[in-house]
Parts: sequence; structure tokens; C-alpha cells
Amino acid sequence: MGYALAKIAMLRGAEVMLISGKTSLQAPNFVNLIKVNSANEMFDAVKDNFDNQDIIIKAAAVADYRSKEIFDGKMKKKAENLNLELERTVDILKYIGEHKKSQFVCGFSMETNNMVENSKEKLIKKNLDMIVANNLRQKGAGFAEDTNVVTIITKDNIEELELLSKEEVASKIIDRIKINL
Repeated sequence: MGYALAKIAMLRGAEVMLISGKTSLQAPNFVNLIKVNSANEMFDAVKDNFDNQDIIIKAAAVADYRSKEIFDGKMKKKAENLNLELERTVDILKYIGEHKKSQFVCGFSMETNNMVENSKEKLIKKNLDMIVANNLRQKGAGFAEDTNVVTIITKDNIEELELLSKEEVASKIIDRIKINL
């Protein structure tokens, strides 16, 4: 969805910065691409560029946890079982919501239960202007598809979209952002 949003925004005349983790997707032409390899790098790139943005769309989340200990090389087998200690990663969307000034912030939500209710709660808790809830329970939606099914939520409105291409979904999201600016 992030790449589709970047492409549609660029085609509509926006100056777009795309901060992306590893992917096989080709970045759209005429988009400023910053590549990152970790949740910390993603946070740093967002934080470093945050003040220069009018609209921020956080279309994908990094992992909520990471290994507390990072190994430089291969770990040799020592025991039958291995326990890894995990630590929380920085909640980038929460940081954006807490530090926004005049920016419009749109986040994404992936919920398997109580999708609309949990997404509305996240909208308020993270101080967002809009949240897009991914409906993973419907055929044709999801991450490995060229299509998606989403619900666009603001403080005043809930709009369920039908199954559309990701670029069509991106176009609808950008339309709703323009309405809510």
C-alpha cells in the first residue's frame, strides 16, 4: 500500500518521500526514496524528516518486538532449546501523533478482531487524523495481493471500501485526506 500511495500522490503533484524497508517492489519514479534495514533506522529516518512534511501516511508497521541481543555471526548450537529475549521497538506512529504540529497524520491498522472498534481506539490513542483499517478476513485483501479491502476511519466518519486494486484504494485514501485537510 505504501508504494501505491507514493505513486498516486506523486501523480497528483505531491513531492513524495518514501521511507521503505526491504522489498522487491520498484519505487515509483520521481519519489524521494530512503531505504532502511531495521525498525531503529525507520524511526530515525521518520524522525529526521518529520518536520518537513505536511501529510504523513504511515502505511506499514515495523515489528512490535526485536531481539534484545544481536549476533554478529552464526550462533553455534549449545543446547536443545534456545530462548530469545525480546524488547519493544519504538512505536513510530505514536511518536508522530505525539509530536505533530500542523501535519495531517494517517495511520494504518491491521486487526483480526473488532477491526473498526480497535482501529477507532488507535486513532484516538495515537492522536491521528485518519486511520485505514485493513480487512484481512475478506478474500482478495492483504499483503501478498494487488488488491485490498479497507475501512477509512476519521473521528467523524467510517467508510468501508469494496475490493479494489491497491492503486484505487490509494486514490480513495488521498481523496479522503484532501477532504479532511
